[in-house]
Amino acid sequence: MNILWDFDGTLFDTYPAYTDIFYEELGGQVSKEEILAHLKISFTHAVRHYGLTEQQIKRVFAMEQDIDPALTPPFPYVEKVLQLAEINVIMTHKPRNEVIHILNHYGWTDYFNEIVAGDDGYPRKPDSASYVYLHNKYRIDLAVGDRELDIIPARSIGIQTCLFQNNTPGADLYLTTYEDFFKIFKT
Repeated sequence: MNILWDFDGTLFDTYPAYTDIFYEELGGQVSKEEILAHLKISFTHAVRHYGLTEQQIKRVFAMEQDIDPALTPPFPYVEKVLQLAEINVIMTHKPRNEVIHILNHYGWTDYFNEIVAGDDGYPRKPDSASYVYLHNKYRIDLAVGDRELDIIPARSIGIQTCLFQNNTPGADLYLTTYEDFFKIFKT
């Protein structure tokens, strides 16, 4: 199976650290639960919702770059899924250097045939250009993400979709844990 992965919230549990950054930037005046709900829609959505200034956005990005990878752990069992797949690729809005930093920290760089990162020049999701590129090169069987935004481009080009820890209608499959993956894809 050839799998296209989102990064934040799909392979790695990054949202708690990002929520803490927003919480700090907003002066602790908004609950972490509310911040998380907006971040799960998208970073851009959260920025607009809270009316962050350019200066605040720059501070958020600077704090994000300084996060210790130990605070953004992989989800349990996801490494076993990576090991099962024939090909794994990543499509993320996150800058390449941050992706590589986290992958290197966990020794996971070799699991991925290719990474399309936020600074590679592709339009942001839900535009399908990056998915088309990866699908044409690797014949992707399944796109896995934690937000509807991650599956829209896959659906638009006929790739099966999986939402992780999200029950938004429209995905082909839903997983609450990666241990469930083995139950669904027993060979």
